[in-house]
Amino acid sequence: MESTRKWRIIGPGLVVAATGIGAGDLVATLVAGSRFGYGLLWAAILGVVIKIALVEGAGRWTLATGRSIFEGWRSLGLWTTLYFAPYIVVWGFVYGAAAMSSTALPLVALFPDVDLRVFAIGAGLLGAAIVWFGRYQVFEKIIAVFVGIMFVTVVGAAIVTLPNLGDVASGLVPVIPEGGLFYTLGIAGGVGGTITLAAYGYWLREKGWVAPRWMKVMRLDNGVAYVMSGVFVVSMLIVGAELLHSAGIALADGERGLLDLADVLGERYGAFMATFFLIGFVATSFSSILGVWNGVSLMFADFVGELRGLDKDDPRRRIGGLYYRVFIVLLTVPPIPLLFLDQPIGLIVAYGVLGALFMPFLAITLLVLLNSKRVPRQWRNGWFANLVLGVCALLFVVLGGHQLLSAIPGLL
Repeated sequence: MESTRKWRIIGPGLVVAATGIGAGDLVATLVAGSRFGYGLLWAAILGVVIKIALVEGAGRWTLATGRSIFEGWRSLGLWTTLYFAPYIVVWGFVYGAAAMSSTALPLVALFPDVDLRVFAIGAGLLGAAIVWFGRYQVFEKIIAVFVGIMFVTVVGAAIVTLPNLGDVASGLVPVIPEGGLFYTLGIAGGVGGTITLAAYGYWLREKGWVAPRWMKVMRLDNGVAYVMSGVFVVSMLIVGAELLHSAGIALADGERGLLDLADVLGERYGAFMATFFLIGFVATSFSSILGVWNGVSLMFADFVGELRGLDKDDPRRRIGGLYYRVFIVLLTVPPIPLLFLDQPIGLIVAYGVLGALFMPFLAITLLVLLNSKRVPRQWRNGWFANLVLGVCALLFVVLGGHQLLSAIPGLL
C-alpha cells in the first residue's frame, strides 16, 4: 500500500524528464550505439546522473526558499536578467519550429500523402490548446500517457534486438574512443533537456509541493523519473549497438535518423514494428511540445511578473494566466514561417550559441545559490552535491566553449 502511494505521487519529475528526452536525445544515443557499440553506455548513464543532480538542485532551491529559480537568478545581479531575456525569446522562437517539425516527421512517415507543414502546424496548435486552459493535474496525466507509449515502444525496440547482456555490461567501463572526446562529452552532457530542467520548480509549485517538508518526496519523484529516462537512453543505445553497429548501417543526420531506424526495424521485424516505433517517435516529440509549451511559458510568466513586481500569487504569473498564454502564442505562431524556410541558418546558429551558454549558466548559478545564505543551512550543498555540480559546471563550460567555437563560421 505504501509503495502504491509513492508511485501515485510521481509527477513533476516525470514531466521534466519526458520534456527533456526528445527525439534529438534518442538519436544521439542511437548514433553512439551505431558507431561505438556499447562503448559509450557509461557516458549516457553519466548524463542521466548529471540531470538528476541539476533537477534536484533546482527543486531543492524552490522548496527550501519558497522562491522561483528566476528570483534566485535575479538575486545574483542584473546580468542574469540581461542574459535570460533574449535567451528565452530566441530559444522559444527557434524551438517552436524545431519541435513542431520533429513531431511532424513520423506523422508524415505514417501518412505520406499529408504535407509535413500541415502536421507541424497542427501539432503546435494542438499542443497550445491542451496547455492553454491550465489545470496542471490534467496536463500531468496526459504527459504520463505519452511516457507510457514511449516506454513500451522504445524499450520494446531494444527487447526485440535480443541484446547480449555481457556486452551491455562491458559498456559500463569508462573508456573514451579514439578521437571521440567531445562526442563522449556530448553524450554525457546532452541527455535530457536544457531550459526545461529549470522549469522543474514551477511544476513543483503547480503540484502543490511548496515547502521543505516535500523535500523527500521531490527527491523520490526526480530520481524515479530520471531512472526511467535512463531506461530510454540505454534502450536506444542497445538498438544502435545490436541492430546498426554490427550491420554497419548508417543513419541520416538529425531526427530523420529515427525514420531510418523505423525502416530498418520494418525490414528486420515487419511493418508492424516500424509503425509501432513511429508511434513512439510521435509520443516522444509531442510530449516535448507539451512540456515546453507549459513549463517554459510558466517561466516566462514568472519572469515578466517578477520584473513588474507582481505578487507571487498574482494569477498573471501562474498557469493559465495572461503572461503564460502570451508565451504559448509566441511559441506557436511566430515560428510557423520558419517551417516554410529550407535553412534558417542565422536563427539556428543563434539558438546553438544560446543553448551552449544555458547549461553552464544553470550549473554555475545553482552552485552559487545553493552554497549561499539565501538557502537555510540545512538545505545547502554538502561536499558531494558540490562535487557533482562542480563537475556539471566544468563539463558544460567545455561543451559550451566547443559549440561556440564550432558556431563561429556560421556567425561570420
